[in-house]
Amino acid sequence: MRSDDSRGLSRRSFVRAAVAIGGTSALSACLESEQEKLDGEQRTETATDSGPQFPRGDVDAVPNGQHRWGEYLVRDAHGNTVPPQQLVVVGLSYEGSAPPTADEREQVENALRTLDRAFQWGTGGNAGAAFHRGLLYMLGYAPRYFEQVGDVPEGLATPESVLDAVGEDPAHADGYDAVLVLTSDIGSVVLSAEAALFGELDEVNGLPVEGTFEGVFSKAGRHTGYVGKGLPADKLDNDDIPEDAPLSMGFKSGFRDNLPSEDRVTIDDGPMAGGTTIASSTLRIDLDRWYDQSHEARTEEMFCPAHSSDDVGPVGEKLGSDSGITEEDAERVDADAEAHGRVGHTQKVARARDDDFETRILRRTEGVADTVHDGAGFQFNAIQETMQDFVETRKAMNVDEYDHDVPAEEHGIVDYLETLRRGAYLAPPREKWALPVV
Repeated sequence: MRSDDSRGLSRRSFVRAAVAIGGTSALSACLESEQEKLDGEQRTETATDSGPQFPRGDVDAVPNGQHRWGEYLVRDAHGNTVPPQQLVVVGLSYEGSAPPTADEREQVENALRTLDRAFQWGTGGNAGAAFHRGLLYMLGYAPRYFEQVGDVPEGLATPESVLDAVGEDPAHADGYDAVLVLTSDIGSVVLSAEAALFGELDEVNGLPVEGTFEGVFSKAGRHTGYVGKGLPADKLDNDDIPEDAPLSMGFKSGFRDNLPSEDRVTIDDGPMAGGTTIASSTLRIDLDRWYDQSHEARTEEMFCPAHSSDDVGPVGEKLGSDSGITEEDAERVDADAEAHGRVGHTQKVARARDDDFETRILRRTEGVADTVHDGAGFQFNAIQETMQDFVETRKAMNVDEYDHDVPAEEHGIVDYLETLRRGAYLAPPREKWALPVV
């Protein structure tokens, strides 16, 4: 690794650690570490000591759907979206009135709009951006919140029922009333946004904080993660992780063909039309067993036996914009099981696609979990129109959904994953995001 790459990776590692710790002390340390970039091309041209350090946003320019990030994400040379490097998921407890008062709604609205003014939405819509200089976020509400204030919206299943439906232990269900997902390439941005919402800052990016969550929401949990070329190999205790891999299992994700359109995952009708549902999960990955296999075996288990290691490349970069999974691959699971004694993860979940062979769930944020210390963890947040779409996709991973006799360790990646937590949430459109009631 070149010396300049080493310095860059060290700074990224420091920022990642600060985001994992959280709080205003970590924010100060993170800002200091990132100052070199902020003083260079990533700093706004008008920034001063008392002014904005990051590009500001426009409340009239952000999309109504909280989940509509696609036009505001960095894209690689193949047109695939690239997720922001830093991720914070905050579990929330609701402490407000039942039903919420007008003053409480106004307070939450002001808190969220403060973020929209303080930070641009992702890349700000710059199609050629190489860096997420702004903030992307979603606020989702759990069934238990809606039960306290009114009725539960149709299509929003409890996390316990989701876990049970996919064959997992309901004891791993999130106990949160709501969840806040924050992400950016700049650690200081996510930390500043989080601190502002919880009353730890008077100003955020040079603007006064006009509302907080204080007295309405309190923190009940915090889950952090990171993604990015080289970071898993640098931070995880496993020498087999490819040096350029953005994720711990060694392959890139988010190919254009296996991500549905945002319209596909948007609620079409009803009181929450224009919103979406969030499946938020933390997993543990058995990387030691995963990397005990050859690269060829890992390629076949991640994709399908028709994918060769040479065609995919060390971290999947040779696939370009397309995972290479076809309808024929999805239909050939049983034949591949008999011929190869192995089936692929992407091949299996493709069986859950809709009649147009479009996937049902959209990977919105993901990354190596900082908060899992016993082995390697994974934060995964997907959006979909209904939680049933998530259930059908997740069930397609299960070994017992198939009649053939392929052992679990050769059956995609499901045998290497352990669910530590799952939550089910509804992210309303912005017009209803401040303490919604059905």
